[in-house]
Amino acid sequence: MAVCGRGLRVHGECRLCRESPHRAWWRHARGFHPRRPVRPGHRPRIRRSLRGRISHRGATPVIGDTRAAREHLVITTPTGDRLDAWLYLPEGSGPHATVVMAHGIGGIKAAGLAPFAEHFRAAGFAALVFDYRHWGRSEGQPRELLSIKKQRDDYRSALAWSRADDRLDSERLIIWGTSFAGMHVTELAATEPGIRAAIAQCPLVDGLAGVRLVPLSRTLRLSSHALADASGSLFGRAPRYLPISVAPGEVGMIATSDALIGLERLMPEEDPWPNRVTARSLLEITRTRPVRNARRITCPILMVVAEHDTMAPTGPAKAVAIKAPRGELYQSRGGHYDVYAGGTDHERVLEVQAAFLNRHAGP
Repeated sequence: MAVCGRGLRVHGECRLCRESPHRAWWRHARGFHPRRPVRPGHRPRIRRSLRGRISHRGATPVIGDTRAAREHLVITTPTGDRLDAWLYLPEGSGPHATVVMAHGIGGIKAAGLAPFAEHFRAAGFAALVFDYRHWGRSEGQPRELLSIKKQRDDYRSALAWSRADDRLDSERLIIWGTSFAGMHVTELAATEPGIRAAIAQCPLVDGLAGVRLVPLSRTLRLSSHALADASGSLFGRAPRYLPISVAPGEVGMIATSDALIGLERLMPEEDPWPNRVTARSLLEITRTRPVRNARRITCPILMVVAEHDTMAPTGPAKAVAIKAPRGELYQSRGGHYDVYAGGTDHERVLEVQAAFLNRHAGP
């Protein structure tokens, strides 16, 4: 038994990669390993003990706890599945302008969205934050399936719920999405009626351009996993899973230099967050290119584009801001994950987004 410098007890070197005790433990704690195959039906667990964090599942909100300012609710989709959601209501009488929010690829609402919702609430806006079907605390089988159509329909379900709630202003609904959800926001801003404004943060708006950032050898390897999973699903086989965020050179969806930094920065304290996605999910991405509909976006749309984004191509995102009749662009400092809490430009991004909301959906 060895004890690393952080006081974590591990059993010597990792037998799979001969890494140091702490590094091996760190990898296993996130449910992936560079030389361990991803088994069908295997659900990696994320241990909450990392860096002294503890689980808050089921905890009672206390004074000073930001969770006390939100309401937990369930939104039923037309198919009968239930979306788990949080509603942040500002002080004062309504109805309130409302920001409908969801995360990017593999993301759940507990993974870094609360600081944005809390800031919008403090600025006088309601915020409705939800988990997509198949993710987080929402229903849907198989788990961790990424369906672009379903996720956009989940946005529509959240919008419909907002329109039906008397506390919220049905004429002032804003859609907000980060990373992969920027793809949904861009498309919905062009096609969904009744949207007052939209914010796409570090958005992927061109799936084909995103795939071109990935080396061909890795694309072929990921595609083989995706095709095997898709074909297996036709015969009722258990899903094949791929890790989402991995170190450069490892097999996973995101293998950029800052992928593990983002994984650590967004690690939720309230819910387990499997670092995985069904392999078949990759097949939809390439043909999804909402950048082509930019000129059809009639509502104001703010594109927050990171200066050094290694995940979402910045050219197509800037093109949306230019082509959309009422498009606006803010170039944030740093990389893809520097817009989140703890990042280089987080505070400034909050200010820019709140100012945008006030201009286009404020009192």
